[in-house]
Amino acid sequence: MEFCSFYSTPYYCVVNVKPNVIQKCLISNQTMFSRLKERRLCSGLDVYSVEKNRKRRSCTVASVKGVDSVVDSSLLNESYNTDVVDGKVGTEGVTSRGKSVPKVMIPSLPSEAKGDAVAVIDSCLWEWKPKLNVHYEKSGCQNVNSAPILFLPGFGVGSFHYEKQLKDLGRDNRIWALDFIGQGKSLPSEDPTSRSKRLNESEGDGNNVLWGLGDEVEPWAKELVYSIDLWREQVRYFIEEVIKEPVYIVGNSLGGYVALYFAAYYPQLVKGVTLLNATPFWGFLPNPVRSPRLSRLFPWAGTFPLPSNIRKLTELVWQKISAPESIAEVLKQVYADHTTKVDKVFSSILEVTEHPAAAASLASIMFAPQGQLNFKEALTGCRMNNVPVCLIYGKEDPWVTPIWGLQVKRQFPEAPYYQISPAGHCPHDEVPEIVNFLLRGWIRNVESDSSAALPLLDYPESVEYDVVKELEFVRQGVKKSAKVQFYGSMTSQWERLSMFLKSRFQDGVYSP
Repeated sequence: MEFCSFYSTPYYCVVNVKPNVIQKCLISNQTMFSRLKERRLCSGLDVYSVEKNRKRRSCTVASVKGVDSVVDSSLLNESYNTDVVDGKVGTEGVTSRGKSVPKVMIPSLPSEAKGDAVAVIDSCLWEWKPKLNVHYEKSGCQNVNSAPILFLPGFGVGSFHYEKQLKDLGRDNRIWALDFIGQGKSLPSEDPTSRSKRLNESEGDGNNVLWGLGDEVEPWAKELVYSIDLWREQVRYFIEEVIKEPVYIVGNSLGGYVALYFAAYYPQLVKGVTLLNATPFWGFLPNPVRSPRLSRLFPWAGTFPLPSNIRKLTELVWQKISAPESIAEVLKQVYADHTTKVDKVFSSILEVTEHPAAAASLASIMFAPQGQLNFKEALTGCRMNNVPVCLIYGKEDPWVTPIWGLQVKRQFPEAPYYQISPAGHCPHDEVPEIVNFLLRGWIRNVESDSSAALPLLDYPESVEYDVVKELEFVRQGVKKSAKVQFYGSMTSQWERLSMFLKSRFQDGVYSP
């Protein structure tokens, strides 16, 4: 086995021992890839580690079988940034065990304090149904020829969670972020129930009464239930009436499920879907269309008015989960990097909890039936309708762990999958520099019919193979970085499972 070593960032390739193949592998990336792909030999493979340094370039060959001359160092004047193993781009090599990976500098977020151009965010209301106004935010409307992007939030948050995307991506694209009905600022403008009984003493003069806990439903809220099917239709009408053209949809957590679910039903309105740690399931009660008999066993499914026992439970639970300390604890769980500033997110969530309709809305959401399609079926629907899908997952997510992302990749192998570390459940807010960089590149790839390479890849063909790179950026004057692993379509699930388990065990100690 031969080893060629230089000084700088390492890159590896496995080639046949013939000298002419070695030289061609060192001439250029494109030549290396094409020639090695043509010479997929089953034996006599050897590993090379190529490194460069600005100050010195040298080449040594150790234990070279069948090679009598040293490789000409003049061939090393080109830059090499691709890992190839028998024609396969990857990161596994002899010296890869040293955890040295290529570094890539990416743009920082624009800073208003430094005078950078920042997209202006407009806060808007759209009346979808009587008493139900949809709140949304938009930016970049002047970019008339750009690709439109719609962001869907996770459970318990709203459009405010995408401020870093609206300000940054809005400089180049048209951006929308909406609040689901029953969440954020898309709460009803009136109480969906009326009270036939006198307020009890704990309710005082009624100024602090929670909406939705009355005895009779108002006519406009008779069919109201905050379900995934309601949100699917909300997104449909929002695209048709507000955006008025097909869009790229990006969803985090619950928003990811809704994005996929919507795309499976209305592929003609979707240019592509990006999942940010999408939850793989939603809802506990059976869907009445999918399971009519089973659903009849449950007397209440999130409609108004709430049953008396549910009203009491809602008031008790709401006091606990809406407390500031509870909100702070949840944010601490879902962010892997605790230096991330979440003050705005915290205050925005707290503001929503103070709305009188928030408590009953939560009860309706939690008891709403499941969707007519489960996550796997929605993913299949997108694949059958050729909807482009991109996966961007935070590795340290305590809720949607990496194993869920790998399962999605298994069902949709052609979907690019980027795993970021360190990053938790909300990578778009924790490492927005990386997520925005990946989104820009992926949309560019889709818009060009894959003629433009995906982010972190050097050419379109390398989409089949795994790549790991360290992305660096500057935030508030401090250099930060995170590793991003791209999972190609050719790596087996067993190899991925092995890598996942290996990453969890460091020096024989399990790292959860």
